Amino acid sequence: MGDVDAAFKNAAVTLDEAYRTASQSHAMMEPHASIVDWSDGGKMTVWTSNQMIAWTRKALAKTFAIDLETIRLESPYVGGGFGGKLWLRADTVLAALGSRAAGRPVKLALPRPLVFNNATHRSGTVQRLRIAADAEGRITAFDHSAFSHTLPGGSGENPVNQTRAFYAGASRRVAHTAIEMDLPESADMRAPGEASGLAALEIAMDEMAEKLGMDPVEFRILNDTQVDPEDPSKPFSDRHYVECLQKGAEAFGWEARNHTPGGQREGQWLIGHGMAGAYRGAPTMDSGARVRLQAGRLVVETDMTDIGTGSYTIIAQTAAEAMGLALDDVEVRLGNSDYPVSSGSGGQFGAASATAGVYVACLKLQEEIAQRLGMNAPRFEQGMVIAGTTEVALAEVADGEELVAEDTIHFGDFKGTLQIGTFAAHFVEVAVHAHTGETRVRRMLAVCDAGRILNPVTARSQVIGGMTMGVGSALMEGLTPDVERGFFVNHDLASYEVAVHADIPEQEVIFLDTTDAASTPLKAKGVGELGICGVAAAVANAIYNATGIRVRDYPMTLDRLIDQLPKVS
Repeated sequence: MGDVDAAFKNAAVTLDEAYRTASQSHAMMEPHASIVDWSDGGKMTVWTSNQMIAWTRKALAKTFAIDLETIRLESPYVGGGFGGKLWLRADTVLAALGSRAAGRPVKLALPRPLVFNNATHRSGTVQRLRIAADAEGRITAFDHSAFSHTLPGGSGENPVNQTRAFYAGASRRVAHTAIEMDLPESADMRAPGEASGLAALEIAMDEMAEKLGMDPVEFRILNDTQVDPEDPSKPFSDRHYVECLQKGAEAFGWEARNHTPGGQREGQWLIGHGMAGAYRGAPTMDSGARVRLQAGRLVVETDMTDIGTGSYTIIAQTAAEAMGLALDDVEVRLGNSDYPVSSGSGGQFGAASATAGVYVACLKLQEEIAQRLGMNAPRFEQGMVIAGTTEVALAEVADGEELVAEDTIHFGDFKGTLQIGTFAAHFVEVAVHAHTGETRVRRMLAVCDAGRILNPVTARSQVIGGMTMGVGSALMEGLTPDVERGFFVNHDLASYEVAVHADIPEQEVIFLDTTDAASTPLKAKGVGELGICGVAAAVANAIYNATGIRVRDYPMTLDRLIDQLPKVS
């Protein structure tokens, strides 16, 4: 878009640097595991750990060339996934083959080394980022190219897409090349693309701010955009990125930060402060649900999954609010292919889509109740149906009969005229040991703009989990391949290190009080992937601020620092 080469030729300030991110494993707590019973007259029943019920059921039907209706799949609880359980995997297929051969149920769980090497992972990337700006600091062009690895037919890790929409700039060129390599399969992992792309882009933004002599926060504010830079006729539906930056800077105490790289020390520790922006799209998918009114209690059924994200909680809240019931009067049943097809859990679309599906199913039930009672547009409050002076208890609506309603929300073409996203600003304080280069994260803050927050407790849990994963990708996570045999050598949780909450003494999350009417009827957007976006760069920028060492290769282990540390007594 635009004339990138001319923009760089005429720019007052330019940047041209290379960045590398490592291959990473999902490292979920629960491994891939399945029980399959294929012994009942050709019918297959599957109990598994999977994020997407309908996708996996269809994949099983295709794999074994059998009728979809002969397969029942259950996954009511998932012990972590992060995208690694979106698709049909070897555990389910092998258990199905074993059950068919043995004529009885078969259980199979992948040992941890097979999770690392026979499931999927996030591809490493090599990225080149060029930025051009005028003397006032306004960006005139981006040029972002990247390479990642994939098996034949795969798409790799595309880290350039967020560069198309996050910041203003009249000209931009992006390109991603997937290189076929004989390594385990690269596929979806939390914030696929953005997690890796922002790890590079947000270091580059800091480097540009330094070249321009600008505060990193002010540089980002100056280059905010309220429209899609590639299509100025397409506005963002609701974007409060500047407010994230300003509120975060105030809450973190950004003005009191270390202003000189390597200039603040506490004993043997060099203290640094860094920040980064975060952008993640806010997609939605069609999602269905069934609601059953049973003598004043409501049962919600949908094949939506809960991967530790709080689906049970927010779906119960949605139904209780819609029907005017107490939360204790709602029962939620998830993860069963006998239930209506939902969005499933993934891509940061699960919460917004699934709750919208439950909401429209409740509206349909409301219509049936109103028609049955002969009421016009009644209110549903505190277990009562109210119209004017008439009040009827929900428990008495059907005289003991069960009332059932089912519906699916479909998202229309109007979204093609809007750019819908989520935004955040991350702030980090680190301490780097002056003699060893050991880095410790001391405190973190995220300020998020993600529409209506359905449940602040579960949303905060999602964001701090993402922040913790971001610290892991910044400081320690990286798969090491055996280049002769094509597998990952560090394939267990002893040699592949991940960050844990004990590594980060203080994490704070602030949600802006915003709503996005274009997102869903509940005006909500997802946060599960936003939490990891930009975090690695914020840590990297803080390390630079602490030491004066600019590292552009992840993970930023101490060996990348130790021979460049400033001389201190």
